[in-house]
Amino acid sequence: MLKVIAGQLVLGCILAIVLGSLYGVVAGYSAVLGCLISAVPNAFLALRLSVPRRDQGAKSLVRAAYIGELGKLALTVLFFSIVFVTVRPLAAGPLFVTFALTALMPLAGFLVRDEERQEKDTVDKHGE
Repeated sequence: MLKVIAGQLVLGCILAIVLGSLYGVVAGYSAVLGCLISAVPNAFLALRLSVPRRDQGAKSLVRAAYIGELGKLALTVLFFSIVFVTVRPLAAGPLFVTFALTALMPLAGFLVRDEERQEKDTVDKHGE
């Protein structure tokens, strides 16, 4: 999960540099804010799921996942609210584009991980 969060931050920085150089400083820092609005709540969820629990059962893990997702949603709403109230000027387009693209990074991480697992299974079955 740490690789996915690092990937989110790297993607956000790349988008901020590109958008900032094409459309100006406001677009650049708006893109950084969009990245952070996505990555910080995701880091909260990852931390919530990785912290050791007293009860190691599935019920405890599901409870941690629910609390983590609710916290992630609450942090996302809070961060968007703070940005829209306090940051002037703000470019909404770069903010939302960067947020959406960095929010899709965990999906990309799962797809890559699944592809690696399928390749490993294929190699194991054929003995190569």
